[in-house]
This record gives sequence, structure tokens and C-alpha cells, in this order.
Amino acid sequence: MMNELKGSIPVKSHDVFVVGGGLAGSEAAWQLAEAGVTVRLVEMRPSRPTPVHTTDRLAELVCSNSLRGDAPSNAVGLLKREMAVLDSLIIRAARNAAVPAGGALAVDRDLFAGAVTDAIEAHPGITIERREVTELPPGPAILATGPLTSRALHQELEDLLGEGSLAFFDAVAPIVARDSINRERVFRASRYDKGGDDYLNIPLDRENYELFVAGLLAAERVAFKDFETDELRYFEGCLPIEVMAERGLDTLRHGPMKPVGLVDPSTGRQPWAVVQLRQDDLAAEHWNMVGFQTKLNHAEQKRLFRTLPGLAEARFVRLGMIHRNTFVNAPAHLDGLLRLRVRPQLRLAGQMTGVEGYVESAATGLMAARTLAAELRGSDVRPPPPDTAFGGLVRHLSARSSAGFQPANITWGLIACPPDLRVLRNKRRRREAQTERAQEAIAAWGASLV
Repeated sequence: MMNELKGSIPVKSHDVFVVGGGLAGSEAAWQLAEAGVTVRLVEMRPSRPTPVHTTDRLAELVCSNSLRGDAPSNAVGLLKREMAVLDSLIIRAARNAAVPAGGALAVDRDLFAGAVTDAIEAHPGITIERREVTELPPGPAILATGPLTSRALHQELEDLLGEGSLAFFDAVAPIVARDSINRERVFRASRYDKGGDDYLNIPLDRENYELFVAGLLAAERVAFKDFETDELRYFEGCLPIEVMAERGLDTLRHGPMKPVGLVDPSTGRQPWAVVQLRQDDLAAEHWNMVGFQTKLNHAEQKRLFRTLPGLAEARFVRLGMIHRNTFVNAPAHLDGLLRLRVRPQLRLAGQMTGVEGYVESAATGLMAARTLAAELRGSDVRPPPPDTAFGGLVRHLSARSSAGFQPANITWGLIACPPDLRVLRNKRRRREAQTERAQEAIAAWGASLV
């Protein structure tokens, strides 16, 4: 008998439900369907909008358009390669929608989301349902509702897990229209010339930098709502610029405004500080202010950012904002296959697991789907090897201490180095060897799930 209660998911024995159509949910639905599992992907947009999404497309990027470093010497670069080995839809769509970004993989967000949406809609094994889910799904399912999990579902998790879900605040950076930038006041270059001249750079001398920091500290911010105040936690890897400015005068010039690796051609010297703009679409009409996520109110953002050289007439396609981000205390509640210990048939994926970043979110969706499909086939399922980037994420989510747990990006520190490679003193050679070994290991792990 099918359960038709409002807000719940009707149950069919042959269906697996994926709740949430972000990067993790889209990847999970695709991987399950490719494994021969019938999938029902439930996404609440557009019937229930969010504060930051602007379309009803699946896998819409609401923050940066960058999937970060692409070199295999970067841990996130290795994770991308492992995902490609496992035939990731998200990585394939990202490479097809790539825009110039130096050593990073960045995408035209519209083309990227469109490609993912088209692939999911065209797959015969996936049915998309557009409605809000207010109850945890029964049976084998993946919950990938992301950083903007609805309050009803958040409460369901709190009731199930006992101690409740945790929350911090994530931030969005402004985007500027290219034709409103004074190109005579900026120069094109990538840091250390990696990728050519992919970024627009606004050079600041010491006086202008210190005036800008003073303006940040004095600018009016959007007040937190009463229910948000007690929950406030910022993710250290995505701090609002005004919060960074509060930590010291030079914090920004050692962070998102660092000038290292850049030379201003008008002076032949390294500037005191730099604001970088990264291409946000293939037409190069929109440029993202790198690292300028903020909770300043919109009027203050326009006033202050237009004091920067080259932005006096800036037209903002999007202004910065803060949004609430939900995650669970993963080590206390998830096992090595991303299953909730109190309800093993329910897996979590995406940022709500306690990973940070687009790539990491999609990777958890891929892993949750692959292991669930293998379980449904009756296969012996094991977590990915610890010397892979996938295994590193699992170690972060299931094996570390639950005390003070915070979201994390993939880093080499999370990835186990095989004993025979630890003897390599040359870091570059060791990383190359680890990358090669990890891709072989993840391919073998993927094959074991079939």
C-alpha cells in the first residue's frame, strides 16, 4: 500500500528515493540509474523557493562558479580524477562547461546546470518530482537536501538523531558586469602566470587598501534573525570579508586580497593588495569578486565596492549574501558508507554530511549511490581505500572525533599515504606517486561494487 500522507514520499518496493536536486543529489540519482536502479528524484524548487537559488534547474551553483584547483598535485584535483574514473556526471558536465580560470576548474553556471538537468531529465531510469518533502524518506534512500534543508526536514533530523543537527552560515560573493568595469584601472593575469591572463586584477596601494579595510569595518551589515543568532558559526574556509577584516589589518592581504605572484604592469612591481575578478560565464560578461562573500547590506556593498579602482561605475549582477547551512555531526551519526547508524537504510550526501565544497558534495553523492546500488544487488560493500581522496572524505566523516566537528574540504592531510611512498622525500614525486596509486585504487574499488 502506498503512503500518500502530505509531505511524505510514496513507497514502491522497486524505487530508491533521492531527496534534493543539488550537485550531490543529481550525481546520486544519475549513478543509481546507471546501475539499473529505478530512481525518484524529489526537488522542492520551484514550488518551494530558497533564499539563494534563482532557477529551477538541478545542480544550480549558488555561490562561486569555481570547482577549485584542477592540478593532480591538489587534493581536490585528485578527487576530480577519481570521480572521472567512476564516470561522474558532475565532473563531465563541469569540463564541458569550463571557462578560463588559471589553474582552477570553473564553469559557466548556466551551461553547467543546464547540462546536468538535461541529462537527468532524459534518463529513462529517473523520475523527477517537484515538491517539498517534510518527512524523512522510508526504505533505501539518499537525503541530499544541501545547505538549505527546509525547517520541517531539519526538525525530522533533530528528532531522529537526538542531539540535533548543527548549523553554520555560508556566504555568497558579488558578481560584476564586464561592461561596467573600467579596464584601464585593472590588469589581466593569473597568479604566477598559471593559466595565462584569466583573471582581472584590481591593484591597491597601501593607502587605498587600508581605507578599504576601514570602510569594511564601519559598513552596515544585515542583522541576523532572532532564531539565527544562537546558531552562528562561520565556516573558516568561507568567511565574510568583514569578519576577516576584524581579525587584523593585514588579514585580507594574506587571504583573498593577497598580491603574491602578481605584478602590476603599470608599475612593474607587486601591489600591496589585489582584488581578483574571475570569469563567471563563457561569454565573459559576468565576473565574480573572488573571496568577497559578505553580509554587508546591499546598499553598503554597492557604495563600498565602487570605491575600488575600476569599479566606480560597477553594475552588480548579483550582490553578496549569507545563507544558513545545515550539517550533522557526522562522526557521531554516519558510518563508513554514509549510512545513518540509527537508520542504515537512509544515507546522507552533500554538504549536510559535513563536507565543504562543490566537488566534495558531488563525491559523497556518487559514493552513497554506488554503495547503495551494490547493497541492493547483495554485494559485499566496503568503504573506499584510505589512500584515495574518497577514502579521505570518509575518514573525515566517520573516523575522526565528534568533539568540535566542523565541515572540511578534501586535503592531503585526510588522505593516507601508503608506507612504501612515505620514504619519498621529494614532495612533488610523492604526490605524483600517490595520485597514480589512488586512481588505481579507486578504479579497483569501483569494480568491486559491480
